[in-house]
Parts: sequence; structure tokens; C-alpha cells
Amino acid sequence: MKITSVEFAGAAARPGTYPKLPHPEIAIAGRSNVGKSSLINRLLDRKIARISATPGRTQQLNFFVINNNLTFVDLPGYGYAQVSKHDRAQWQHLIEDYLVNAQHLRGVVSIVDILRGPEAEEEALWEFLAYHHRPVLVVATKCDKLKRSELEQQRRLLTAQVKDRPPLLFSAETGMGKEELWQAVLALV
Repeated sequence: MKITSVEFAGAAARPGTYPKLPHPEIAIAGRSNVGKSSLINRLLDRKIARISATPGRTQQLNFFVINNNLTFVDLPGYGYAQVSKHDRAQWQHLIEDYLVNAQHLRGVVSIVDILRGPEAEEEALWEFLAYHHRPVLVVATKCDKLKRSELEQQRRLLTAQVKDRPPLLFSAETGMGKEELWQAVLALV
């Protein structure tokens, strides 16, 4: 997809304070340190999402309007983050409220680290999304960290784990899987 414009359209730290945008929305979800910001930046061909070595830096929903006709929503990471349990509970409430109530949400890109595979949080997210009839795309990141034979082995393991959601392989470093991911995202919208 050719990106002609990207604009930060706002953020929400509390349920119900989401920017009122008319475009279809795609949420980007994943555990802290899985490469969400790197994936967003690679897809958009610009550094718009903040990258940090410290897990848990995204602490609100960030809305990015692409080509004035699609919105990416960067969700706070789950799992390990150097924040209080209270803050983590607030994030979970915010994320769940958005995923249930967002009128323009067309699907969720669920990011999994290819080196770790899905864990309990990913399984819980997928069940939650299925219950609420929200389509999900599973994307395995950091694929550039493996040799070709290791990558194929991890892909097979991941495919067996996610069953009805064949994962897309992606590398923010090399751009591997970028076009396939765009095709899958546009199919949702």
C-alpha cells in the first residue's frame, strides 16, 4: 500500500474518550517488547510510533489516521511492564472497553514474538475477540532473528498453536511480510 499521509489523531487514557473518527479502525495488540511500534513504523514507512527499550511505554490508545481513510489504534502492551498493578488493571479495562465498544473497529492485529510463541495472554485475547466477534490477524515478529530452517520450524510450531489463524511472518528490520500484512489488513476493511 502506498502511504501518502499519516497523522496522529489523538490518544485516549480513559474509556469513552476516544477520538471521533469516521474511518475504519485496525487495532494493534501485543505484549510489551514484542515490536508493536517497530511494526507500525515499518508499515507506515515512517517513525511515528515511539520505540523504547523499556517495556510498557505505550500507556494509552494512540490513533493514527492513514491516507485519510484508515485508522491504526496502537494499544498498550500487556504482560511484563514496569508499572503498578493498578495501572495495568486500568490499561486492561481501557483495552477491553475499546475492543468491545469501538464502532469502527474492523479487526485486531495480534503480534506474537516468533522466538517465544503465544502465551496465556495471547490465548486470552483471542478468546475475548472471538467471543465479541472481532476478526484477528496473528503476526509473528522478529523473523529476521532466525535462520531460514529455524524460521520454518517456528512457523510450523506457531501454526499448530494458533490453528484457525495461520500466522503472517514479519520483520520490521527487513520488511519481510509487509505487503502480505497490508493485504490482510485491507481485506478486513
